[in-house]
Amino acid sequence: MSVLNFTTIKSFLKQNLAEKFKSKIFFFKRRASPFPVGNLKPEKKAVLALADGTTIVGYGFGATGKTSGEVVFNTGMVGYVESITDPSYNGQILVQTYPLIGNYGVCPEHFESGGPKIRGYVVRELCVEPSHWTSKKTLDEWLKENGVPAIYGVDTRMLTKKLRIFGVMLGVLHVYPPGEEPNLEEIKEEIKYVPDPNQTDLAREVSTRKIVRYETDGKYRVVLVDCGVKKSIIRNLLARKVNVVQVPIDTTTDKILSEKPDGIVLSNGPGNPKMVPYLIKTVKQLLEVKIPVFGICLGCQVLALALGGDTYKLKFGHRGQNHPAIDLKTQRCYITSQNHGYAINPDSLPEDVEVTFLNANDKTVEGIKHKKLPFTAVQFHPEAAPGPVDTDFLFDLFLRDMEKFRGG
Repeated sequence: MSVLNFTTIKSFLKQNLAEKFKSKIFFFKRRASPFPVGNLKPEKKAVLALADGTTIVGYGFGATGKTSGEVVFNTGMVGYVESITDPSYNGQILVQTYPLIGNYGVCPEHFESGGPKIRGYVVRELCVEPSHWTSKKTLDEWLKENGVPAIYGVDTRMLTKKLRIFGVMLGVLHVYPPGEEPNLEEIKEEIKYVPDPNQTDLAREVSTRKIVRYETDGKYRVVLVDCGVKKSIIRNLLARKVNVVQVPIDTTTDKILSEKPDGIVLSNGPGNPKMVPYLIKTVKQLLEVKIPVFGICLGCQVLALALGGDTYKLKFGHRGQNHPAIDLKTQRCYITSQNHGYAINPDSLPEDVEVTFLNANDKTVEGIKHKKLPFTAVQFHPEAAPGPVDTDFLFDLFLRDMEKFRGG
C-alpha cells in the first residue's frame, strides 16, 4: 500500500473541494437563525455574485443598491472599523472570516480615514444592538449613511475556502429594496461586465488632494507621499516628534525636495503598484538624492519597482492581524497586521538590495533594504491599527536613518 504524502493529500482535498463548489447557488443553512442579533428584521434580500458563476443569497443591510469590486477576505477577529476605513481596501468587497460582526458598534476614534473605503461588505452574523461604551452607532446605520451595500447570513467559511482555492475574483453585490426578490439571472449577466479595479489607479482616488502639515516641536521633517495613508502612520510619526508634510501621490520631485525633508515615507494604499508609474518615476529621482526612504505596504512595492525589482499578484493576498513575518537578521518571528494583494519577486531585486523579512506561511517577501543606502520598506503594517504593535520599532529605525542623514 502506498503512503500518502503531503502533495497527494493536498491534491485530493483540492479536487474534492472543487467538486463541492460546483454547485453555483448557495443559500445559508445552519442550525442557528441567520437573523441578526438585535431588532433588525431581515426585510431586504441581497445577492453576491462571483465571476465564476457562483451566486450567494443572503439578507441586506447598510445601503440599498448595487456595487462591484474584487472580493477579498480578512482573517481578523476584531478591528472591523479600522479595516472598513482602511484606504487600501478601495475597489474591494470585503469578507470577514470571523462570524460575529458589529458586536461593539462603531467608534470614530478607530477610523483610519474619513470614512468607509470598501465598496461592499460580507458577514455571517450581524449584531445590531452593540455593547461598548465608545460606540456611537450600529454598523448597519454607519454603512447606510455612507452608501455601502452589505450582506449578512452568508456562509463566509465556504466563501473563504472558495477564494483560497481558486483565488480572489471579481464580484457584484446587490442589496434589494424591502419586498423585492432577487433576479439571479440578471446579476449573473452583470458580473460579465465588471471592470477589474486592479487595472486602474486606485491609489490616486484615495490620496489627499492638497498638502496637509502636522507640526511638532521636533527637529526632523518628513514628507509623507499619500497613496491612501492610514491615520495611524501619521500618529506614529507625530508621537516621535516628527513634523509631517502629507502630499498628494502625484507630487513632483522638485516640490517634495522644496520642503527640505529629512526623510520620505511612502504610505500604504490600494491596488496594483504598477498602476502608479508616475510615482515610481518620482521615487527613482528621490533615490538619487540618497535621502532616507521608508515604504509601507504599497510603498514597499513602489520602492522595489523604483530600485529595479518586480512585483506580482498573490492568489488571495494577506489580509488580517495574524500574519507571521520572520526578521532574517534576528530570526525572530513577529505577528503582523497586513493588507495587500501583491508581493515583490525576490529574484528580481538587484544585488545591492536584500530581503529583510519573509512571511512564515508562504515565504513571500515582507521587507527589503538597500545594503548601503538608507532605503527600507516593509510589506506589513508596523503601525498596526488593528493588530499587534510589535514592529513599531521600525519607525525608530527610520528616525535613526534621518539622524545619520543630517549628521545628528
